[in-house]
Amino acid sequence: MSGWAGANCRDTGMSLGRPTATHDENRAVARTNIQSILVNQTKFIGDVILTSVLTRHLRATYPKATIALLCAAGLERFVVAQGIADMAIPFGRRRMRGTTYERVSELYRVTSTIRRQKFDLTIDLSDSKTSRILTRLINAPIRIGFDPPENPLRFWETQPANVFAATYGHGGEHYLYRYLSPLAALGIELADPVPSLQPIEACQVEARELLARNNVAKGSFIAVHAGASFEGRCWQPERFASVIGEIYQRSGLTAVIVGGPDEAPIAQKVLDAATSPVVSLVGKASLEVLAALLSEAFMFLGNESGPMHLAAAVKTPVVGLFGLTSPDIWGPLGVPSRTLRPSMPCQCIAKGICKEDETGGVYCVQRLPVADVARSALELIDVLRRNPIAV
Repeated sequence: MSGWAGANCRDTGMSLGRPTATHDENRAVARTNIQSILVNQTKFIGDVILTSVLTRHLRATYPKATIALLCAAGLERFVVAQGIADMAIPFGRRRMRGTTYERVSELYRVTSTIRRQKFDLTIDLSDSKTSRILTRLINAPIRIGFDPPENPLRFWETQPANVFAATYGHGGEHYLYRYLSPLAALGIELADPVPSLQPIEACQVEARELLARNNVAKGSFIAVHAGASFEGRCWQPERFASVIGEIYQRSGLTAVIVGGPDEAPIAQKVLDAATSPVVSLVGKASLEVLAALLSEAFMFLGNESGPMHLAAAVKTPVVGLFGLTSPDIWGPLGVPSRTLRPSMPCQCIAKGICKEDETGGVYCVQRLPVADVARSALELIDVLRRNPIAV
């Protein structure tokens, strides 16, 4: 949801000539007097929500340390308001895709801002060429990176980290465990791997006022998100409308469409095709208010996206729609859920448009039939109504 905001050394246990830190060395790191921590996570909303589990454990281990998050510009307020970090430093992803001058200017601005903080520890979750440049320029005493990087380094590149985390994590297949892998590198035991965010009281008041103005009561609606960061992850709007209609007819639950301002066109297509009551709050809620709105919903229905992870984090049951990405790797966590994905390998419905092996550039999700999504949603509604304590 964009509007809110060389050689592979894995088998050798080495990273470009640097030995992976031993268990004893990692335990020594954990005992170091760390007063300030920077986590580099400049990806999307969903990634930030998964990262909140890492920062929660860091806060418990180093209660006196200041935790900062380098995040995509536009997410700073959400990060601080939700307690994911004590401070947020914006990173201009768009500027980094601009001219050479814009890229250099953004790197200089971010590096200057960070160096003034004098961080004791940096953790590079972004794991990119740019993030490694930043790690080197910041040059904190303790620098955690992945060994090896997710994408192998070119022969001329070096790994600036001096403490290494396992690239794919230890706890499970889900991508969350990649973001938690630095805990093991620090000798920190994983206590609770489930993302959990609490709606802010003032935002909850605002969310309830928004719902009241549209005659929608708490628990009487499903929150629907028809957008995503990439077009290829969006299920067809008319199919959303069909499922919304069947849910209303069978369960009495109305639909409230949510999303950022740039998702108004796709939301309008859902509204145009709807045959049942639908309320649109697209573009009317900040991310903090969205978290509160989602906590008021009976259930969430939407594409693989940041709002799906946000719904799960505020303990709202989820029906998630997936394409090339596996739900085992990016599915909702910690709540009753249903995830749907078409059979693979995909029988391509967008030949000449799809970008093979690019999760945001393929349209596999559009092969999901209305009947399958409606059945899964209604089954979950029935389970939740028969066993409310499951929520």
